[in-house]
Amino acid sequence: MANIRPVRGTHDLYGETIRRHRHVIDTGRDTARLYGYEEIATPIFEFTEVFERSLGDTSDVVTKEMYTFEDRGGDSLTLRPENTASVARAVISGGMLQALPLKLFYAGPMFRYERPQKGRLRQFHQIGIELIGAPEPEGDVEVIAMGAQILERLRIADKVTLEINTLGDPESRIAYREQLVSYLQDFRDRLSEDSRQRLERNPMRILDSKDEADRAIIREAPRLEEQLNQASLDFFQAVKDGLDELGIAYRLNDHLVRGLDYYTHTAFEFTTTALGAQGAVIAGGRYDGLVEEIGGPPTPGVGWAAGVERLALLATNEPAPPRPVAIIPIGSAAETEARKLAAELRHAGIAVELAFKGKPGQRMKRADRAHARFAISLGDEELKAGTVKLRDLDTKEEQTVDSREIPALLKR
Repeated sequence: MANIRPVRGTHDLYGETIRRHRHVIDTGRDTARLYGYEEIATPIFEFTEVFERSLGDTSDVVTKEMYTFEDRGGDSLTLRPENTASVARAVISGGMLQALPLKLFYAGPMFRYERPQKGRLRQFHQIGIELIGAPEPEGDVEVIAMGAQILERLRIADKVTLEINTLGDPESRIAYREQLVSYLQDFRDRLSEDSRQRLERNPMRILDSKDEADRAIIREAPRLEEQLNQASLDFFQAVKDGLDELGIAYRLNDHLVRGLDYYTHTAFEFTTTALGAQGAVIAGGRYDGLVEEIGGPPTPGVGWAAGVERLALLATNEPAPPRPVAIIPIGSAAETEARKLAAELRHAGIAVELAFKGKPGQRMKRADRAHARFAISLGDEELKAGTVKLRDLDTKEEQTVDSREIPALLKR
């Protein structure tokens, strides 16, 4: 027998689930429009090199979580585990760097092989924004403000906390990296296996380790803020001032890091305690070195990505599906007119429930299951008079109406 179950870590979306899912995406898309962001859609797979160069060939995503395969032409391809690298690639290959700054919004599926749990799937969905070509701290403030506004419009802002940190400019990061590695070398034998591997290539990621032994060592580690030069301090202060001006509350978290060298200055996350261990619902930061890392010219950038499934779990105000109008033809002669009326109402933007067959009583039961708002019935008498019976299924009031007036009446 064929295996017809969904693959582990994937879900079918339908009913209330897809309505909540779509509500998150539509809210993100509409909010991005208010800020002047245009939508971009990239392929769901790229040459593997795009992600190896952008995510780092020692990162957990690249070494453990990517879905990579060889196509029939012998090329190594990877289902996208995230979309920032894909957008940066599209900006370079599409010649868009001639029109900076770029404001881009995306929505779509991503793929990572990891242990499924609440809010974490192997095929998951993200919305995200990328502001490319804007080096000013005001860009960081704008993308954070947009994330905050999306959370407000989803009515979940009270369930999340904005955490921010600065990674400094490249000069500050190099100085801090040397100091951090020097400190951690003394504890090498006590670090977790993952952190020992990161010590050579990605030492700042150790600061974000969840291993308890690592965390005890990290508590006494040198602080990045002690190595920040004046330019980095000024940049971060401008970001904080901008958030203060907009009334966006935040908490400083000096352990919030991005391990790869192309990340600079601001790192931030909107986190929640309502989803168990998976705390971040929006995560982002400034990546001034990414475009150059994957083959373009030096180009500043800042953005974030948000997990649609996680936001949908938090959001409980998804809009109800539109309540249709049920049309109940009585007798065979009314069937044709019922189909014509259904087409007319649908062209007018009104949802219609019209069963293909069944007695009037059966059709009314179907209308109840569809949670119809009105029922329109027509039989031989109505056909002769050019009228229909319109019943309000909430108030139970019924009236006879000229059939030509129905579309305008229902829209009112």
